[in-house]
Amino acid sequence: MDAINVGILSLLPPIIAIILALITKEVIPSLVLGILSGTFIYAFSTGGGFVDGISITTDLMASQMAKNSSMILFLAFLGCLVAVITMAGGSRAYGEWASKKIKTRRGAKISTAFLGLLIFIDDYFNCLTIGTVMRPVTDKHNISRAKLAYIIDSTAAPICIIAPISSWAASIISQIDDIGVGTSGISVFMSTIPFNLYALFTIVMVFFVCSTSFDFGLMRKLENEAQNISTDSEVISNPNVDDLANIEISTKGTVLDLLVPIISLIVFSFLSMLYVGGYFDGGISIGDAFGATDAGPALAMSGFASLFVAFIFFVPRKVLSFKRFMEGMSIGIKSMVPAFIILTLAWSISGVCQNLLSTGEYVGNLVSSSNFAPQLIPAIVFLVAGFLAFAMGTSWGTFALLIPIVALICTEVAPELLSISLAAVLAGSVFGDHCSPISDTTILSSTGAGCNHIDHVASQIPYTATVAFACFFGYLVAGYTLNLWLTLLTTLVVLAITVVIIKRVTDKKYSTTN
Repeated sequence: MDAINVGILSLLPPIIAIILALITKEVIPSLVLGILSGTFIYAFSTGGGFVDGISITTDLMASQMAKNSSMILFLAFLGCLVAVITMAGGSRAYGEWASKKIKTRRGAKISTAFLGLLIFIDDYFNCLTIGTVMRPVTDKHNISRAKLAYIIDSTAAPICIIAPISSWAASIISQIDDIGVGTSGISVFMSTIPFNLYALFTIVMVFFVCSTSFDFGLMRKLENEAQNISTDSEVISNPNVDDLANIEISTKGTVLDLLVPIISLIVFSFLSMLYVGGYFDGGISIGDAFGATDAGPALAMSGFASLFVAFIFFVPRKVLSFKRFMEGMSIGIKSMVPAFIILTLAWSISGVCQNLLSTGEYVGNLVSSSNFAPQLIPAIVFLVAGFLAFAMGTSWGTFALLIPIVALICTEVAPELLSISLAAVLAGSVFGDHCSPISDTTILSSTGAGCNHIDHVASQIPYTATVAFACFFGYLVAGYTLNLWLTLLTTLVVLAITVVIIKRVTDKKYSTTN
């Protein structure tokens, strides 16, 4: 199926999905209706009928699942690993250890944020691992699941997109290399890091929130409710994830039963990415290997290898019997089924936008055809990338669509703005992805935290919008001055003023404090 140009109708599927999800708080039906609207628009526009629309829908879903099958395998292996670690008592042992070391709510939140920054290889791995490890600790201190999901989501993609060794960096570098901007992709990527304002200041914001309990909007309500719940109860439950809490846990587990499998996963992820990228064949550098790797197959390999390490580590020591280990694998896969469904639908609606209706090209053409001062390119690109990623639920898809367009515009109009404008693409894409209810990382953050998905989205958006507001002014300054320090200072000042205003308004509205 070839993509067609249907103009403004190409925006309809994501708009339908997002509005319905926010109104009904039912993600799956909203995504299904969004997908169907897009496939029927395509079918009727190409001379087909109702049956063709259904056929296109099933074919699209099948192709998207096939294309992402390795990622589904990785999630299945990761679910298995989480389950057997839980059954072996590793998570409980770490929670007990951490509970002794972490005495305050502030310490629990800051520790979660620091751990989020340490796992920078891939955002999927980050979201699910941090949630599993830190959930018992944050529950003990009556930190809401929505706050945990926010911390996870705000340290996953932002750290991955500024880490030179990550699946995100590999994808971006390879795309820049394909464009041919006169220098290496890794050099251009490194030059974007200081100007990736949203990633940098989201990390600043999350540590500020963790340190000061700066809560407003729905987050403040959920935090107040959480602090009135007994520490022995679940704060905000997700039955699919919390099934893991109902299984029999071994009394023989130690902190090593958590650390050994998790460290194995980190090491194997690194090695697998190098292997898939061809590093061990010789003749290429580590950076080139990461640029050539395919994160899906690499992570699937690392997930399987880590699960094998867990088997060798648990079963011979009789922490888990062979039968119990296999039961754990079954439970782990079951816990991931909701994520499989939502991710498949999210990939499908992204396919509708990119492969059928040319949503990205439509928005990109609006940008390239409009006449405005070149100095405004970074700020405008930031907004466009944010909207596109929010609508499609994918930052990677937004990268692929806007990086070539922005590179072409800057090369022709303002070469000196290339790095800043590409940084704005990356920053805007992460912003849109960060607050989109159909984003895979947003979904996985709520899954890992055991939080109601719509609660996570609704409570997080005010924070993401606050940072994005400050970043917009930062990119205005960057476009006109090309000065990094003035750009960072402007963004910081605007963010600080906005936070002060929000705090004063919030303090007047709420009589209770954290």
